[in-house]
Amino acid sequence: MFWFLLLAMVVVVAAVTLAVVGGGRSAVLQDVAPEQLTDPLPASRPVGRADVEALRLPVGLRGYRMPEVDDALARLGAELAERDARIAELESALAGAQATRTGGPDLFKEGHDQPRRDDEEPGR
Repeated sequence: MFWFLLLAMVVVVAAVTLAVVGGGRSAVLQDVAPEQLTDPLPASRPVGRADVEALRLPVGLRGYRMPEVDDALARLGAELAERDARIAELESALAGAQATRTGGPDLFKEGHDQPRRDDEEPGR
């Protein structure tokens, strides 16, 4: 009985091995193409919040695929640096415009929507 079980086990192991290795003409396990970044960040327009939320980075053997993550982070960093420079430029232009302004109500402060009358007390 022992020999029969041993022989049956060897036959089962051999059959499984042949099936996995591909004993026939067609392969049992087909090669899978590596996962690629399917929807990269748009190159024709600035990156928006929806683009970042929709970004799904492909996973590799040991985590995320480093070159694609590096490219995405570099692009986001460049976009943020460009926006920071534009904000600084606009703030300096606004400060320059306020410094060279002569008279008139300050449109950027609350409470100065209408000119004050002479008979009105300050603070009202």
